Amino acid sequence: MSPVIKHSLSVNMCSSQEMLTVLTRGIPSDSLPPEKSRSDNIPHAPVRNHTLNADEKELALRNALRYFPQKFHKTLLDEFLNELETYGHIYMYRFLPSIPLRAYPIESFPAKCKQAASIMLMICNNLDPAVAQFPEELVTYGGNGQVFSNWAQFWLTMKYLSEMNEHQTLVLYSGHPLGLFPSKPDLPRAVITNGMVIPNYSSQEHYQNMFALGVTMYGQMTAGSYCYIGPQGIVHGTTITVMNAGRKYLGLDDLAGCVFVSSGLGGMSGAQAKAAIISGCIAVIAEVDYDALKKRYNQGWVLEIQSNLDDLVDRIRTAKKNKEVLSIGYHGNIVDLWERLVVEWENNQELLVNLGSDQTSCHNISSGGYYPVQVTVQEAQKIMKDDPDKFKSLINESLIRHVRAVNKLAEAGMFFWDYGNAFLLEADRAGADVGRKGLSLRFRYPSYVQDIMGDIFSLGFGPFRWVCTSGLATDLRTTDRIAAEVIQTILTDKNLDEVIRQQYNDNLTWIREAGKHNLVVGSQARILYSDRRGRIKIAEKLNEAVMDGRLKGPVVISRDHHDVSGTDSPYRETSNIVDGSAFTADMAVQNCIGTGLRGATWIALHNGGGVGWGEVMNGGFGLLLDGSPSADERAHLLLGWDVANGVARRCWSGNDNAFLAINNAMKEDNLLKVTLPQKVDLDLFEK
Repeated sequence: MSPVIKHSLSVNMCSSQEMLTVLTRGIPSDSLPPEKSRSDNIPHAPVRNHTLNADEKELALRNALRYFPQKFHKTLLDEFLNELETYGHIYMYRFLPSIPLRAYPIESFPAKCKQAASIMLMICNNLDPAVAQFPEELVTYGGNGQVFSNWAQFWLTMKYLSEMNEHQTLVLYSGHPLGLFPSKPDLPRAVITNGMVIPNYSSQEHYQNMFALGVTMYGQMTAGSYCYIGPQGIVHGTTITVMNAGRKYLGLDDLAGCVFVSSGLGGMSGAQAKAAIISGCIAVIAEVDYDALKKRYNQGWVLEIQSNLDDLVDRIRTAKKNKEVLSIGYHGNIVDLWERLVVEWENNQELLVNLGSDQTSCHNISSGGYYPVQVTVQEAQKIMKDDPDKFKSLINESLIRHVRAVNKLAEAGMFFWDYGNAFLLEADRAGADVGRKGLSLRFRYPSYVQDIMGDIFSLGFGPFRWVCTSGLATDLRTTDRIAAEVIQTILTDKNLDEVIRQQYNDNLTWIREAGKHNLVVGSQARILYSDRRGRIKIAEKLNEAVMDGRLKGPVVISRDHHDVSGTDSPYRETSNIVDGSAFTADMAVQNCIGTGLRGATWIALHNGGGVGWGEVMNGGFGLLLDGSPSADERAHLLLGWDVANGVARRCWSGNDNAFLAINNAMKEDNLLKVTLPQKVDLDLFEK
């Protein structure tokens, strides 16, 4: 590194360190900061609906005021009441940070231990306006995936992390920092729970009221666990899904000229446009929020924007004819698009779509996750606030039209799958014809987990990820090379099962080309699908690179909760569990406990995520690789457990891929002993 560059980095580091000292201040005790209003230049969360009565509103206000010295209560009371009445929640906008939040280099954060600094870095990344969907409402993605419930919680958490040493653990209840508690260096520095509600009260209505009261929150998956890495986190999985959908449904390895239609360009769904380009097809993604659409366009993930259906149909025809690799963002409602494609089929016998799905935020369907086609977005937002029952009725009518159009195109030869966003579940509840019988997990169309990702998870492959805390792009490139070298070495194993070899080959291609696709949004992070063996070896080599100085800073390793064993979700991650246990949540809970016992830097357990509140239990972790022998030992133990737990459960449910994977794992580790299922002769049950 040249002296000029070194000097520049040193100056930037000092500047960041000085600026970030504000994070040590916590809740003001002497004077309040000036009152602030929401920015007009960024997107904001929809108004949150609740049904609090007068006494409950008073309780919500008391709950908010208790964060502050009593001398400020009179000033803050009317302010907080206005937020509750206007936005449906008390976010405490007065306490919006005056500094820009982003993933600064780890050395910039004012902390006494590196583990605490790594958590601060990840929190700031989740709230970076370039990353977060609604940053001023502390929402990272998914419409309601909160990092915290209010800004007081942010400031308290940052203060605790700045003071923490390695003999303390920070405990967080649904965004609320309960405090620092005595602990041990080899145990987690933070333990996070989000939405842990008594099951009988885990309904959407209960959630809206409890969130308004400030006593629980919806952490989505990696929002409330501080492990989000921007839409890159889902690009890889979406790419795998689109490519395998082409293979499975169309019999094609080359998707040139094929059209994939879906909806949503938000925090997670934004990956669809980029994944389609990587897959080599034509994507048409509908999005009602122009700000979200423009954000993906500015990032280069959406290549063209169309708002006129006539022009859009002509553009699709041209792209199909020329076999272009293209992503088009349609600014409009997905139902209008589907219905127009039906018209083209019925009038001209021209099927303009080959593959279809949906990534509207149907887990959050009553609060802006799905906009009905009958009204404009602005009209919908007003109805949502003023007449929730009418809004629900409009949604149901829209979903019925939505499914009717999809059904007609599917009958013509288009292949559609549910992307695990509760689309088919909510459509079924609305009365749409999705072909569900009773409480069956099967609908007319498969979940992508049932048909594609489930077998990949059962082999132990899932979305492993890491973050270079130096903030250097050069470090990220080094980690890409390290991961590629690990995979290449594994592929030299002549005893590698062919089905596993195929996964490694696909992922070797991904990691070699990842740098070309400009995937980084926010932190210098990478995602790579890998199994137990690959994750352990990559972590080992990354830790070595930190130790010997090839990497200029520590590395945080993590994963999406949407993984082999992180999530129990009967309509998504565990929808291919067929032994009747798909509605149980032992795996996710045990996984969180197990990663904590094995030395994770932080752990999280959530109710909700992906398919919605009360529909899923999921958890995640972060582990700081600081180059120490201790970090290496933790990574071996933690990653071995993290994957084997889910593979063992999937094996016990009868999955052949999981049976293969867990037997391989037991051969590699003689301390691992798993109960294997015995085959049952189905002829015994013939009458």
